[in-house]
Amino acid sequence: MHHSVNHGSLEVIKEILDRKDELICRVKEMKSGTTLIDAGIECEGTIELGRLIGETCLGGLGAIRITRMIIGDLDLPAVIVSVERPKIGTLASQYAGWRIRIGKKYALGSGPARALARVEKDLYAEIGYQDVSKKSVIVLETREMPDEGVTEYIAGKCGIAPSNLYCIVVPTSSIAGQVQIASRIVGVGLHKLHKNGFDLKRIRRGHGVSPIAPLVKDDNRAMGVINDCIRYGGRTFYHVRTDSDDLKEAVERIPASTSSQYGQFFYDLFKDAKFDFYRLDPLLFGPAEVTFNHIESGKIYNAGAVNHEILRRSLGL
Repeated sequence: MHHSVNHGSLEVIKEILDRKDELICRVKEMKSGTTLIDAGIECEGTIELGRLIGETCLGGLGAIRITRMIIGDLDLPAVIVSVERPKIGTLASQYAGWRIRIGKKYALGSGPARALARVEKDLYAEIGYQDVSKKSVIVLETREMPDEGVTEYIAGKCGIAPSNLYCIVVPTSSIAGQVQIASRIVGVGLHKLHKNGFDLKRIRRGHGVSPIAPLVKDDNRAMGVINDCIRYGGRTFYHVRTDSDDLKEAVERIPASTSSQYGQFFYDLFKDAKFDFYRLDPLLFGPAEVTFNHIESGKIYNAGAVNHEILRRSLGL
């Protein structure tokens, strides 16, 4: 049965529009008819806004709740993420894989519009997913509001009218940005499994919990602490079906600690890559701890661990 991530996201978009005042976001209609949602540039935003943006990105296949995590002597706000059919919800929709550059405008694009544009041809061929929808949602991680040229380009790539495009703009260092990036915890593990050649059809559902990073003013430093929260404080749990022979080896290859760059702060690695997300080694990303639950046998396989000391230092404590 085909699930449209774009159709699934529209219910969440409707909620954001209905609650825009309490979510402290701004909504405007561009001349082309595109609905533009400012989630943190000229407005403050909220944790709840970030939660809803996270659910928008999952295309109707996931639920996100706000909780807390106690890691050593740290008591941090956190997200709990649950995703059904996580291959589609995370890699085909949520993953920030669309690098959008129009003139001097640049943004990381995530959300269900990616599944219409399919700019990342190889990824979509590998996961075998294509969406069909007349309406679409894109989330842009940037500090600049897009102009008509950018939104018309996105709509054109998606094969839809600009008036049927919803565009959420959320800076990394905003509160909504911190929450929606933390909400990628399940997808971070899926992406590493995919890079390691694991058959993602075997992952029935995924759950994850990750701290929400404290606010910092600079977007690049915010990217650093958010990713350190995932790499040193995030936990994931996957229900896996069919064979179990390879699960012990597979789970041990996923945690962040398997990277040769483990122990370094993400901001330093990001700076060395000239703040270009796509120049980083994709294998450095991974949750701190990963657990597989084999559906047929009920067996548990676990690897990695939360690292309180490195996380504490990354947060400047």
